[in-house]
This record gives sequence, structure tokens and C-alpha cells, in this order.
Amino acid sequence: MQRWRSVRTVGAAGLVGVVVTFVGWWRLGPVAARTVWAEDGGVFWRDRAADGPLDLLEPYAGYLHLLPRLLVDVAWVFPVAHYAVVLSLGSCLVVGGAAALVSVLARDVVHPWPLRALLAAVPALLPLAPVEIAGNAANLHWYLLALAPWVFAYRPRRWWSAVGLAAVTAAVTLTEPQTALFLPLLLLAWVPDGPVGERRVGLRPLPVTVVAVLGVAAQVAVSAVTPRRLDPGVASWRDVVAGWFLQPFGGLLHARVGEVVRAVLDHGWAVVLVPAAAVGVLLVAAVAVGSWRARVLVVALTVGSVVVWAGALWVNGADRPWSGPAPGMVDAPPLRYGAASGLLLLSAIATAAGVLITWGGARRPVTTRPGGAVRLTGTALGWCAVAVVVGSAVAGTAPVALDHEPQPSRRADGPEWAPQVARAAASCRADPALASVRVETAPWGTRIDCARLR
Repeated sequence: MQRWRSVRTVGAAGLVGVVVTFVGWWRLGPVAARTVWAEDGGVFWRDRAADGPLDLLEPYAGYLHLLPRLLVDVAWVFPVAHYAVVLSLGSCLVVGGAAALVSVLARDVVHPWPLRALLAAVPALLPLAPVEIAGNAANLHWYLLALAPWVFAYRPRRWWSAVGLAAVTAAVTLTEPQTALFLPLLLLAWVPDGPVGERRVGLRPLPVTVVAVLGVAAQVAVSAVTPRRLDPGVASWRDVVAGWFLQPFGGLLHARVGEVVRAVLDHGWAVVLVPAAAVGVLLVAAVAVGSWRARVLVVALTVGSVVVWAGALWVNGADRPWSGPAPGMVDAPPLRYGAASGLLLLSAIATAAGVLITWGGARRPVTTRPGGAVRLTGTALGWCAVAVVVGSAVAGTAPVALDHEPQPSRRADGPEWAPQVARAAASCRADPALASVRVETAPWGTRIDCARLR
């Protein structure tokens, strides 16, 4: 029975991973999937060309990027013309793998597998994901940040799973330094559940704990030696808070965050604050009735959403007058920090949905059973949270129903990589003295050595 249960869990996780990979790839669109983005064709390409595989632990922007550089190494093995597609598909596969992991790691918090599948699918459903962070190696770190809480908090059942999770932890922490925010969740793995007399604290959480601490320590050391050039913003706390409602939260309501600004200008802040209050009720209810483990994770994901948003604004100097939006902000594109923050927030809502529905339908002794009206209210709130997640997905993937075009990817207009490589190869063959050829990426460009093209 136990073996069949394990097979069923692995099979369901694999299905979730496949679906998330496919949806993520489909949402990119054909042009974006064939276009190289930013660091993928800039820093990572140049470092791989200069240093070979030894570039894996090369710092950039003050921290390590292990997984993106590994993905670039994989793409490097293929013909140059396939570089863009391999990176796009590989990035979607990584996100699908992360989703499959979440569907397994969240089972101590969200018990029904359909609700875990919904939680795991959040990265593919996030409306703002295709704009910039989806389908490229440079922004995979945001998805790993959303995976980190579940990896850190999980209590392994077997030593082989503990070692495997330690390897995942190394990839996560050596790619995203902000995973330090969730290090306290490691304590959850050391506190066992069950009757008091049967509780035992084993050593299986040790590999993940050690690797997580060492990985974050390595990021801190790298940041101290190669600090990132900061451009601190001067945004007031009002702009930071208002910006969170307009971008990370607003991005869950509408695929074009500019339309959220328009609604605020036309009808006032109530169009955002009322739905936010409703979501707040769902989160508070989940914290009130959930297990202690569920409570901590819902709070951690929600607080993480706010901290990531505020920290990104301060570090990168993204100062905009969100508290007093102007008409010109309607056409402004969303910030990628909004997508990252929204990813954590939507994960918190999906977790709350699972907690509330499980609590409302759980069988309890008569002496501890809440009244029927209370249980019905909890279940209804849980399904409201499900509706928020599904509605957010529709906001990003069903333009006909919402009578608007979805937020386009910043690579939606190219430039596509393969046709440029074909022209570059022709130029290299026509001029034997030519050493390299420039190829455009979105939004930068790079040079390809003719030795690889002839």
C-alpha cells in the first residue's frame, strides 16, 4: 500500500510538472520563445565563451547564479541557432520541475492533491510571468525563491529524499540570495508532528539545513567581495505600499497593471483595497484554523511578498509616485519585481485555499467539532480562495473573456535569434578574416565568434 501511494504521488507530481511546463511554454508565444533575453545573451553568454564551464560560480551583480549558468552550459552544447529555444524550453522545464516538487513538499500543509496541484501550478498561472520573468534563465531565481519555503520547511521521510533535497537546496541558495528570508523555516523540519509520546527528532533534516546555511553564507561572502552597485531609491513608505497594491496585487486582478491604475484614477482606491481586504480575510482565516505548520507558511509567503517588493524598490531605485498615480502611469509596463512578489502572494492564497477547505471538511470527534455553519463558512472561504487563484489565471490567459489583450512579453516583438545566426554564419563564411559578428537580443546584443559559425 505504501509503495502504491508513493507511486501515485510521484505520478501526480510528474503530471503537474508536465502541465506547468506546457502552459509556461504556451504562454510565452512563438516569438518570445525564439528570442534570447538580457543576461542570457549578454553576461552569461560572454562568460561561458571566455571561461567555459568554470564560469558556474562567477559572480554577477553581487551574487551567484548557479542554475542559470548550468542551463546556459546545456544550451551551449547545441548548435548556436538553437540557443534561444533551448534556453526558453529549459527554463520552462525547470519551472515545471519546481512545481512538481511543490506538489509533493506541500502535502503536510495542503492534503487534497487537486489543491496541491493548484498551488504547484501558480508559477504558470501568474498573469505577469510572461512579461519578463518566464522562459529565460536570467530570471529563474524568482521561481526558486518561491520554491525555497517548501524545501526548507519539509521534513524528509527517507535519507535518500534528504540528500536529494539537499542538492535542490544547493541549486536554490546558490542562485537566489533572497532565500535567506526563509531560513527560519528550516526550524519547521526539525519539529515532528504526531502524538507527544511518539515524537522523535531525527537527523534527516540535517543535509538541507547545512546546505541552506552554507549556500546563503556563500552568497553573503560573494556579495561582500564583489558588491553590487546599489542605486537606493527614495520612495516614501506610502509609495511602496501603494505600489504593492497596484503591481504585485493588482497584477493578480488584471493582466495589464496599467488598467488597474486606470481603474483607481476613475473610481478611487476602493477598486483595489476592497478585493485586497477580502484576500486578507482569507489569509487570516487560514492562519486562524490551520495547523501550526500551515500558519507559519501562509504568513511567511505573505510577508515575503511584501519584503521582496520593498527590498527590490530600495536596492534598484525604482521610485514611482504610486500613492498619487498620474494618467501617464496607465501605459507604464509592470516591474519584474511585481511578478516576483505576486508569485509569493498567489502561493499564499493557494495555500490558504487548501488549508480552509481541508479544515472545513475534516472529520473530528464530536467534542471538538465546530458547528455546521462554521465548517461551511470555512469551506466557502477556501473555495473563494480557489476562485481568486483561478480568476487570476484567467486574467492572464483569457483575453476574449476579459475583452482585452494580455500583457505582452517584452520579447513579443523579438528579435528572433535563429534568423540572425543564419545571417551571421553567412557573413563569417563570406569573410575569412572576420573574427566575430554581432547578434541582437532583447534588449541588448552579443557577439558570436565566427569559429563557432563557420
